[in-house]
Amino acid sequence: MKRKTMVLLPAVLGLLAPALAGCGGSDGDGGKDIVVGTTDQLSASKEVPAPLDPAYAYDSGVWNVLRQTVQTLMHIPRGGGLPVPEAAESCGFSDAENESYRCELRSGLKFASGKAITPEDVKYSIDRVLKIKSENGPVSLLSNIDTVETKGEKEVVFHLKAPDATFPYKLSTPTSGIVSRDDYLPDKLRDGFEVDGSGPYTMEAKVEDGQMTSAVFTKNPHYKGDLKVRNEKVELRSFADADAMGKALDEGEIDMMSRTMSPEQVTSLRTSTREDVKLTVLSGLSIRYLGFNTEDPSVKDKAVRQAMASVIDRGQIASQTYASTAEPLYSLIPTTIPTHTNSFYTRYGEPSVKKAADLLRAADVKTPVKVTLNYTTDRYGPATVKEFELLKKQLNASKLFEADIKGTPWKSYREAQKRGDYAVYGLGWFPDFPDPDNFIAPFLDKDNFLNTPYANKKVREVLIPQSRREADRSAAAKTFEQLQDIVAQDVPVLPIWQAKQYVASRVGLTGVEWSVNTSADLQLWELGKGD
Repeated sequence: MKRKTMVLLPAVLGLLAPALAGCGGSDGDGGKDIVVGTTDQLSASKEVPAPLDPAYAYDSGVWNVLRQTVQTLMHIPRGGGLPVPEAAESCGFSDAENESYRCELRSGLKFASGKAITPEDVKYSIDRVLKIKSENGPVSLLSNIDTVETKGEKEVVFHLKAPDATFPYKLSTPTSGIVSRDDYLPDKLRDGFEVDGSGPYTMEAKVEDGQMTSAVFTKNPHYKGDLKVRNEKVELRSFADADAMGKALDEGEIDMMSRTMSPEQVTSLRTSTREDVKLTVLSGLSIRYLGFNTEDPSVKDKAVRQAMASVIDRGQIASQTYASTAEPLYSLIPTTIPTHTNSFYTRYGEPSVKKAADLLRAADVKTPVKVTLNYTTDRYGPATVKEFELLKKQLNASKLFEADIKGTPWKSYREAQKRGDYAVYGLGWFPDFPDPDNFIAPFLDKDNFLNTPYANKKVREVLIPQSRREADRSAAAKTFEQLQDIVAQDVPVLPIWQAKQYVASRVGLTGVEWSVNTSADLQLWELGKGD
């Protein structure tokens, strides 16, 4: 999901540098255990038996576990920017067409078990993801690989089906993580909460009733890579909601709380005079959107989806529900990515019931249109239900829709969404890497994250491949403009808002400003305790 020989624009480089509302950043005292809170819920079930397998995992909460434990050839450096070698000593395209990518491994790489890592282990790991081809979506990151070739004791060559300047980014995702054949079968997912790799930590999970309540990360003595680990042990502790997580921070049970703080907590800390807790503001690229099953009778006519785009007031949702933690979004690509265009605003303008009525009348759609807006109750924070109540209110106030809302726990919600059970559903997207491709391809390309029935031939066969040929991403701006215009025209997804990132931590915890990147990935190795 990333590119290698591309040149990132200065605006992107600036975006990736954290803006601080607190202090931070010495190496700290690695001898003191650290506890980080999260509201992410990681469950294993009959529907999702292998949540931590790199061949299945395609979720930011799970990736936050895998990034600590499974090593990749490349990684995004501390301050953002182009991927740099991690398990690799060096990597780069070996042809002008960006179709052949060569990596040389670091010397002395070992799994946490002490077993040496070879190029064959890299090939095995990639081939395994492609062979299993999980419907959960991560295979889409690697589907452009034709063959993986090994040469000698250190070299791996990836031969691509088509040019892809984003490929180095894709090698930095947990989907490309290096695993051992001793622990992972070639054609079967690894069930449960065990994970083994060669990353900076080993992990021990605490599980209750099929749900991981805590993950304890211990520094891996065999780790050899580009990361500097500033602590000996970190616990990632899961909480039922933001209030419970905030209470634990107040009482000193945890040192930091990350995703997802409530808007009320952020507002309170922004105006607080307390000296024991600080609020750190970080650059963010996550978005929220409505997705559509475009084959469902209620929304199959694109005029219905266009009418919803005309009626929904993003500004009201952002200000009344999320206060300072969100801003309206009029494209799948966030405003802080240089190729962003306000495609939805250009097409639909300010919220307009008249425009929506005209669209439905021209398509001979009978009103009111009955729709159910589905959302997950335990994934994106306590404000989600308020957001959907407001969406329902806006649609029903137009008299053009008869909307209802329905909440479902995440462990059932995601599988139902992929099956096509929901005509309209709300989801969030935490990008795999900071490139416009990753806000388009996961929704519109083959083997996409949404498992959507929407398929646009020009998008899949012309525009997405065309955009990936450009190593200089600014040269692909016109192509991404066309892609955004098509999304606004067909409305297979409807962007609503873009999030800002906040982290709260107790004084004495260092490295907080580097502990979460723009894609909302935890980088626990950055944390330390000290003055």
